[in-house]
Amino acid sequence: MSTGTGAGGSAWKRAQEARRHERELREQLRAAQWEVRNWEAASEGERKVAAKLHILTRRGWRLLLDRRWPGTRAANVDMLLVGPGGVFVIDVKNWRHAPETADGHLTAGGRVCDREIGKLLKVTRLAENAVSARNLSPVAVQPLMVFAGRSLDTALGAVRLLGEREVTPALMAERTRLRPFEVKAVADHLESAFPAYEDTSARTGTTAPPATAAPVPDDALFDVEGIRNAAVEAARGAPIEQWMAFLHPDQLALVRRDWSGPARVSGPAGTGKTVVALHRAAYLARRTSGRILYVTFANNLPRVQGTFLKAMAPAVADRVDFHSLHAWAGRFLRDRGVTTRLDHDKAVDAFSRAWQSHGRRMVLETLDPAPGYWQEEIDYVIKGRGITSFEQYAPPLRRERRRTTLRRTHREAVWALYQEYERNRTAKGVHDFNDILALALDEALAHPGTTPYASVVVDEVQDLTFVGVRLLHALVGDAANGLLLVGDGQQAVYPGGFRLSDAGIDVRGRGQVLRRNYRNAKEILDAALAVVAEDSFDDIDGTPTAGRRDVDLTYGDGGRVTRVTAPTRAEHDEALLAALRALGPGAWPDSAVLCRTGAERERYRRLLTRAGIPAITLEQYDGHPVPGVKLGSYHRAKGLEFKHVHLPDHDAPATAPGDRTDDGVARERRELHRSQLFVAMTRARDTLWLGSFGRPHGRGERLTG
Repeated sequence: MSTGTGAGGSAWKRAQEARRHERELREQLRAAQWEVRNWEAASEGERKVAAKLHILTRRGWRLLLDRRWPGTRAANVDMLLVGPGGVFVIDVKNWRHAPETADGHLTAGGRVCDREIGKLLKVTRLAENAVSARNLSPVAVQPLMVFAGRSLDTALGAVRLLGEREVTPALMAERTRLRPFEVKAVADHLESAFPAYEDTSARTGTTAPPATAAPVPDDALFDVEGIRNAAVEAARGAPIEQWMAFLHPDQLALVRRDWSGPARVSGPAGTGKTVVALHRAAYLARRTSGRILYVTFANNLPRVQGTFLKAMAPAVADRVDFHSLHAWAGRFLRDRGVTTRLDHDKAVDAFSRAWQSHGRRMVLETLDPAPGYWQEEIDYVIKGRGITSFEQYAPPLRRERRRTTLRRTHREAVWALYQEYERNRTAKGVHDFNDILALALDEALAHPGTTPYASVVVDEVQDLTFVGVRLLHALVGDAANGLLLVGDGQQAVYPGGFRLSDAGIDVRGRGQVLRRNYRNAKEILDAALAVVAEDSFDDIDGTPTAGRRDVDLTYGDGGRVTRVTAPTRAEHDEALLAALRALGPGAWPDSAVLCRTGAERERYRRLLTRAGIPAITLEQYDGHPVPGVKLGSYHRAKGLEFKHVHLPDHDAPATAPGDRTDDGVARERRELHRSQLFVAMTRARDTLWLGSFGRPHGRGERLTG
């Protein structure tokens, strides 16, 4: 049989993996059924449920069967299950009639069964008291009533009611509450507090079932696909904060992989790169005694990611340092006694003065009269690349993502502008952000091996400068599992760029490209890809990549893209408010309004405030659930995601009035704007709202049709 290549080969491989996974589950279920076969005190229904729960013991859970009820002569507890999801007190029912819930009561065949609920809650309280001795919060102890031969998933007060098929996926989907050593300690304690009936305990030895054991029929298996997807669906239904920290089971091997040197994880938007990075940091913190540095470019993300790590791995959270690159570099220099004077406003003034004398009415104005373009050339190409001489800047230097062709006369003019800026800045006695990174790199190279970090994880690496990446590499060098670079060149929202090979970082053989999109519904992803379909790019490892990339969709259905075009801005804004009101207050915590600039963000913050819709800016957001809508710029939304995203005025003109369509600067500006819009659109998981309003002709080219 030929496996093929491309999409067909990938599908064949996934099919083989699914078949192998199903065979493993069937073998595990048969072994579990053998192990509980002599549980003579149980009904056939209890044995079937126990067999399915017993599979969890191969995933770090402990199952205690048929335990004595402390303080009674004959009462028993069907099962106690202890695992990563907490402690579960389980009462198994094998009723002739289907259970029903109505008006707060449990019934079956017309008979009220509330007493059964009361008994389960009473023994649950005993379990809560027992585990309190292990400093375990009572909220980690949950009562379950499981119905053999039934399909059910509901709740009655504090008791969750589950069918036989639903119980295992439901438990696997539980958020992690206990670490492995806590599972053992709690289970050992409960085993003592709730002793077993000696003649009715389940066999838990290693004896294998006989080869002649009857095959497990298909209808005896729990839903294989349901178990694989249960955790995903549970996370999707939870607040967006829980979803953003959820690691898909398919990605676990990548988190645990051993790399012999610097490594790279890349892939299109929505493929879970940031989640992998976050779980990788927690995994490395457990494996090593040194500290872990987790760095990204945006200064709002470290707070959010730090909150996520504390929730999912509190035991190691204090050993992972979350920082934006510039904030960390400044602290690094202070700790080393290096004096700096960062003053952004004075640095901007120094450039303005340089532009007045070396830019206005000169050759650079013929390419782009806006000084911001040339300040970016200095920030991202010259200082960002660590260039210190004109010979380094002159051709054939590659200027990644810079489409404008600069002849030698242009480069000479840029260099003169740069030198004047440096003279002005030095005269004021201040540093800019690039200086901080350069000073930190010099310090790290001068004193190698003196940092406390065992590993460095870099998220959104495509937005860092060449000097910034060299700095982080200098902290750990080429050590095994030392440097992990995570990001996607298509999502770069800043001009300039570099290649890893230029920085002396070799990731050959240590790269992983993620292809499965876990975030976006198909309609949303298609709309976003249409924006950048024609914009090919070179990723930071030098790989030429097409704008429209093939991805495997996990979340194919249920998404919605709404496009609204209004005659005026006022009508456009009213349509936005109507869309938010239609979602309702319950959905606002999972919603965002994203704008192109900070000024636009402030405008919409005032609009929402006047409308009585609570909002919080992404600069204020720290990763904890909030009651209102989140507001931010496209840049600040990097690394985040939301169930509902609204992009007001999303197709505003990308170029200035009078720009020629074939002009290099104009083409570059349009491409960069499309990248930024693509990033904003792909933040949406379930719904995407795209607003537009009419403008007079001749105001530049719009981003989308």
